[in-house]
Amino acid sequence: MTTPTIEKIQKQVSENPILLYMKGSPKLPSCGFSAQAVQALSACGERFAYVDILQNPDIRAEMPKFANWPTFPQLWVDGELVGGCDIVVEMFQRGELQQLIKETAEKYKSSEESNTTED
Repeated sequence: MTTPTIEKIQKQVSENPILLYMKGSPKLPSCGFSAQAVQALSACGERFAYVDILQNPDIRAEMPKFANWPTFPQLWVDGELVGGCDIVVEMFQRGELQQLIKETAEKYKSSEESNTTED
């Protein structure tokens, strides 16, 4: 059964091409793992959305079931779970995260541009 919280999560994931579920905010992370994920993501140079799970206990409770991933932070790119802190940092160190983030950002920038109408 889909709960209102699961629907909220699905909406967030579908509307935000680069989304980090974390403890705290990018400027003030509340745990070391979230801080590491933010640092790697920020170094990719593209904007990203975030959800502070400490301010959203409903999401904090439901997200592990929705994602089938028990811990935070969780990075979602283009509607897919990339992983948690260890995976994000490993991908960054191999140069894979930068490529994924750049390609995703460009894909959504070009789709936004094609959706604009000119008079």
